[in-house]
Amino acid sequence: MTTSDDHSDDVALAGEYVLHLLDAEARRAFEDRLNAEPDLRGLVADWDAHFDPLSSDFEPVAPPALVKSRIEGVLFAQAAKPRWPLSLWQMVMGAGFAGAVAVAVLVVVPLTNAPDPFTPSLIAELSAQDQSLLVMASYAPDTGILRIVRQTGSARDGRVLELWLIADGATEPVSLGVLPEDRAADIILPTDLANAIAGGTLAISDEPTGGSPTGAPTGDVLAAGAVISI
Repeated sequence: MTTSDDHSDDVALAGEYVLHLLDAEARRAFEDRLNAEPDLRGLVADWDAHFDPLSSDFEPVAPPALVKSRIEGVLFAQAAKPRWPLSLWQMVMGAGFAGAVAVAVLVVVPLTNAPDPFTPSLIAELSAQDQSLLVMASYAPDTGILRIVRQTGSARDGRVLELWLIADGATEPVSLGVLPEDRAADIILPTDLANAIAGGTLAISDEPTGGSPTGAPTGDVLAAGAVISI
């Protein structure tokens, strides 16, 4: 840290932010300040550099090679006009799918109401190419809870973010529902989806208020990530 002599509240807050120790409300307030305060961004960068050596002992885990092709083959099976620059996914979004897509009936509960302790064994990092949207997902099979923590990004005005599961070997995605405005929430998966999430892919699309009207992604796919074991 280059700020070792500075023991202000902002230094402590920046450290807690980097370590993901802030609750959802405090994190939102801190990120609002980050947009307007260069000095605060500098503190975050200092803490990032300070903690970076701690991760040097971990081996990087590459996502399965089939993730991209699976996304292309499932989400964009019937390609139409491009809805975003090809450099993002090198893919296009079709108007829909030939078959009907099942929409799961899910329960989203506030994070504070979740059973404790929460011990996930599966995780996924859903990130946009430019990091404008970053969502961490973790799943605990013993509770059936999929925990979603949106670290950066939000839905556009008048739009919502919808979460999708592409099960391993599946030909169609299944909606896991619209993400709440809260940055952290738990989704209780029904048994069939709980058994399908391992080895699958999670994706987030931009949809109209209320979610996709067709049961399949209709807007841009903003982020995606493979579900891996930990």
